[in-house]
Amino acid sequence: MRVHFIVHESFEAPGAYEMWARNQGHEVTYSRVYAGDALPPDAEHIDFLIVMGGPQDPSTTLEECPHFDSKGEQALIASAIKAGKAVIGICLGSQLIGEALGASFSHSPEKEIGKFPLTLTEDGSKEAMFSHFTKTLEVGHWHNDMPGLTPEAKIIAYSEGCPRQIVLYSDRVFGFQCHMEFTLDIVELLIAHAEKDLSFASEYRFVNTPEELRAHDYSEMNQILFGFLDKLEAHYKAVQA
Repeated sequence: MRVHFIVHESFEAPGAYEMWARNQGHEVTYSRVYAGDALPPDAEHIDFLIVMGGPQDPSTTLEECPHFDSKGEQALIASAIKAGKAVIGICLGSQLIGEALGASFSHSPEKEIGKFPLTLTEDGSKEAMFSHFTKTLEVGHWHNDMPGLTPEAKIIAYSEGCPRQIVLYSDRVFGFQCHMEFTLDIVELLIAHAEKDLSFASEYRFVNTPEELRAHDYSEMNQILFGFLDKLEAHYKAVQA
C-alpha cells in the first residue's frame, strides 16, 4: 500500500495516521508543502491520500499563504476520488474534500480546541466501518470551520459544538473534522503555535487550557482510529482485487 500525506504545517503532523501506516509496513511519502515540497502530479502512484489540517481554510489564496495551493490540492483530491483511491481529510483536509466535490465549507457554530465527546448519528451506527466506535467517544479537536456536504454525504458523527465531525462522502472517501491522530507530542507543537488562542480559553465553551490539553490521554482514540484504517484498507483491497 502506498500512503501519501499532504502536510500543511510542521505543527499539524500526521501523528497516529503515520504510526498506523508505518506499523502496517506501507510505503509512506509526503508533500510537506510548508517546506516547499510539490504536490504529486496525479494519484496514479497513491493508494491512500491523507490530507492533514492547518490554520488555512479552502478560500485562503496563494497571496495570503504562498505554500498553500488550495485549488491544486482540490484538483489532486478530485483525481484521487475519480481513480477510486482511498481519501481521508482531517480538519482543513476534510473541508478540501468537500470543496473538491462541489460542497462549500462553512464556519462551525463553536470553536473547539481540546478533547471533547462526539456522538454517532443513526447513519454512523449503521456503517460497518464505524461498528467498533462507541455511541459517544472523546476525541481531539482544533478547529473553527467544518466541511461542506454533498447530496450523497452522510454525517457519521457530531459534537455539541460542531454538527459535522465525521463525514462519509463515499465508501472510500471520509472527512474527519476531529483530530483522532493527536499524540502528546503533537499537542505540544500545537500549544506552542496557538499560545494566543489558548490564552482566551475561559471565554469559550469548548476550548481547553494548555494544562488540560497536556493531561488528556489520547491513546484510546488512536486505537479506535487504527481500527477504522484497518477496515478501510481491507475494503480498498477487496475493491481493487
